[in-house]
Amino acid sequence: QVQLVESGGGLVQAGGSLRVSCAAAGRTFSTFSMYAMGWFRQAPGKEREVVVAISRGGIITNYADSVKGRFTISRDNAKNTVYLQMNNLKPEDTAVYYCVAGNARFIGSERNRYEYWGQGTQVTVSS
Repeated sequence: QVQLVESGGGLVQAGGSLRVSCAAAGRTFSTFSMYAMGWFRQAPGKEREVVVAISRGGIITNYADSVKGRFTISRDNAKNTVYLQMNNLKPEDTAVYYCVAGNARFIGSERNRYEYWGQGTQVTVSS
C-alpha cells in the first residue's frame, strides 16, 4: 500500500560524496507533506541508529552528532521525495541506510513512531 523506495547508494572513497533519495508512493500516501521523515542506518554487527530527522514542513531537522556538518537532509513535498546529501564520507559511515516516514509533525529518533520503512540502500565507504 505504501512504499518508500531508496536509491543512490553505492561505493565511494573516504572524503567523497553521495546523495541518496527516497521516493514515497502508494494509495494511502497521497499527503506526503503530512509525514515526518528521516533516515536511519545499520552497520554490520551494530544496532540501527538514527542519522537525521526532518519535520513534515521541512523546518525542523535533527542530526546525529556523528554526521553534523557533513550530511544534509531535504525534502521536496511536490515530488514526494526526501534526500540525504552526504559529504566528506568516512569508513564508519558504511551501513545500510533506511528511509522512514511517520504521520506526525516531527518524530526525531523515536524509531517506533515511524510507520513506514524503506528496504534500505547500501552505502560503502572505502578507506
